[in-house]
Amino acid sequence: MFAVIKTGGKQYTVAADDLLKVEKLAGNAGDTVEFTEVLMVGEGADATIGKPFVDGALVTAEVVEQGRARKVIAFKKRRRQNSKRTRGHRQHETTIRIAEILTGGAKPKKAAAPKKAAEKKAAEKKADAAPKAKAAEKPKAAAPKAATKEKAPAKAKAADDAPAAIFSAPKGDADDLKKISGVGPVLEKKLHAFGVTQYAQIAAFSKDDIAKLDEALNFKGRIERDDWIGQAKALAEAAK
Repeated sequence: MFAVIKTGGKQYTVAADDLLKVEKLAGNAGDTVEFTEVLMVGEGADATIGKPFVDGALVTAEVVEQGRARKVIAFKKRRRQNSKRTRGHRQHETTIRIAEILTGGAKPKKAAAPKKAAEKKAAEKKADAAPKAKAAEKPKAAAPKAATKEKAPAKAKAADDAPAAIFSAPKGDADDLKKISGVGPVLEKKLHAFGVTQYAQIAAFSKDDIAKLDEALNFKGRIERDDWIGQAKALAEAAK
């Protein structure tokens, strides 16, 4: 038996145990969802067509996982305007498995969800009990002197986490990089740590330099989108 259901503004032909991806539905993995908008149901010549929906027809499914579709890239460029824009979008979607196709007002079978819920609850209790048991096994806290000695490694670790220089900083005073659109005080400090201090340095960046800085800052193309090189050239000329 097959059925044609409507969800998320689209129609799907489904049968029992079919696995398909639909527009995002509310629910977590293991939950049961019901589709009441059934346009057609039956088998072969005995199929019933709804007007618009079939009375008493119901399709149930189990949520397998919540996810997102492949990224769609939208690129826009304005000629002779030095303007480019790239945007990405990933649509939310839900993977479901068709459980039952019911007709004549039949009610769905009760899923064995309580058992799974009980197992999940028991696992959570076990996980909560583990830290308490470890805490009970811990020895008494050391004296305050020992605590002060442990602060030094923490400071050393913080120094190790500081960003390493990528470029050799040019000689001379640092320019006010905050004048570049999108650069604030925090980002300016990061750029200084990476060895970027002057407009002329940014204006002379190659594609490889942009790629290195973009990866270090996790900008995903923002340097080119905001045209840092063009802005830096204009600021360098104005500062002469």
